[in-house]
Amino acid sequence: MNPSVIEFKEKKFLGKKMLMQMADNKTFELWRSFMPLRKEIKNLVSNDLYSIQIFDSKIDFKDFTQDTFFEKWAAAEVVDFDGDITDFDTLIIESGLYAVYPFVGTPDKFQSAFLDFYQNWLLKSDYELDNRPHFQVMGEKYKNNDPTSEEEIWVPIKLKTH
Repeated sequence: MNPSVIEFKEKKFLGKKMLMQMADNKTFELWRSFMPLRKEIKNLVSNDLYSIQIFDSKIDFKDFTQDTFFEKWAAAEVVDFDGDITDFDTLIIESGLYAVYPFVGTPDKFQSAFLDFYQNWLLKSDYELDNRPHFQVMGEKYKNNDPTSEEEIWVPIKLKTH
């Protein structure tokens, strides 16, 4: 795995959020609550969908378990928060470095890609995790539960402090 390191520019999102844990994964419910409302968003930047995870700032990913709580978002990028947005939660992801790598496959294969990134690339790189949202971009090549589905995984990073 050889991710690209990209300088991310601040983005705004409208979506739905839910507190969950891997042991009680409510991703399907989250997306089911967001998708019918998506057509009401008038100022979309693109048709891409974003699956966003926000972890507690105190978490050490070595201690991450199936029971660790995190906030998950089903969202779309917007130009601004103008208009009727009362049905949505708002999120701004701040600028910063991200490691970006492609993922092809079904959700059950995601964990192995995730572990490969953390255990191999990140540990050997000049970077460490940064405390900003993690996210996946699901563009036109995304096909839910299809082995040929493609998405981009974005992981917040910063230069290691020695």
